[in-house]
Amino acid sequence: MQPPYFPWLEMEGGYLYKDVLPFVLMVALECANVGVNTVFKAASDKGMSYYVFVVYSYSIAAFVLFPSNFLCRRPLLPPLTSTIIAKLFLLSLIGAACLLSGYIGIDYGSPTLASAMSNLVPAFTFILAILFRMEKLVWRSSSSQVKIIGTMVSIAGALVIIFYKGPSILMSAAKSSAASINFLHSSNSKWIFGGLLLGGDYILTPVWYIVQAQIIKEYPAELVVVFYYSCFAAIITGAISSVTEPDRAAWILKPDISLAAILYSGLLDLCLSNTIHTYILRRKGPFYIAMFKPLSIAIAAGMGVIFLGDTLYLGSIIGSVVISLGFYAVMWGKATEEIYAGFRSEDLESSSQKDPLLATSKPESLSSS
Repeated sequence: MQPPYFPWLEMEGGYLYKDVLPFVLMVALECANVGVNTVFKAASDKGMSYYVFVVYSYSIAAFVLFPSNFLCRRPLLPPLTSTIIAKLFLLSLIGAACLLSGYIGIDYGSPTLASAMSNLVPAFTFILAILFRMEKLVWRSSSSQVKIIGTMVSIAGALVIIFYKGPSILMSAAKSSAASINFLHSSNSKWIFGGLLLGGDYILTPVWYIVQAQIIKEYPAELVVVFYYSCFAAIITGAISSVTEPDRAAWILKPDISLAAILYSGLLDLCLSNTIHTYILRRKGPFYIAMFKPLSIAIAAGMGVIFLGDTLYLGSIIGSVVISLGFYAVMWGKATEEIYAGFRSEDLESSSQKDPLLATSKPESLSSS
């Protein structure tokens, strides 16, 4: 008697491999990303330099991924040309700028602010695609109108979070007495500066995604790509940090929260998370990855209040809701266009199969028009 057959358990091409595994990995990825932001904030509050943090994190990731150059099946991969290496260096330059501005923004703001601002990525991607003529804007199309409205709503939500704190909703007892004194002074100005830095981070993030996707198409080896990215980024941030952080004492690590944050970031975030992110990007595409971004807001708010004693403000809640609405509007418009494009390609294929002459006459009619 043969055992029962479950197609969804087939690893290659089955339901478990195609749908369940990417879903579980993306939820774990968002938790890990918020976790490293929370641990970094705790370490920076203890005096750790964000420049030192970024350099050591990239160095650890590069060191761990170094064996990937020998473990990957080189005969099956295309040659690592100078063009690909140049693109990897560009990817590292953009990624280093993102990471530095992002962690400085978290240091001045909070992990919750970073998670809320990260939902601006689809809106900024849409704007950049129009500016660089990667996407045509059809004003009469309902999907284009929804994406425009969603982009405006997302940016409005970000402005609410940055410039309006509002009354506190959740606050630790230690901070309750100091909050009323510093609310309109240094605390608010630091929050705005942090929000602006995070905005710059998430403007560069879509560019990083585009370059990364292009590299993966030319060189489909996630571990090798992440290794070279981490290696080049460590060199770039090391050169910058040698000027911006001349204090030698800041580079000496001690067995405390700072070391834990660096190990967490280097091993789990930059090494493992980037590899998983690159894997899912190739399997599912950027749209699937972006869908999970609003989940990070709730995770960050909970971790911030529980582990950091952060204050949750009304402005953060209102702005996060507004950004999420704009986020899903942009994603809905993008999904509608992809579905419509899929239907059109299916119709063309079916019509060409029914009439073989249509397959040969179609290009001629297009070229003549």
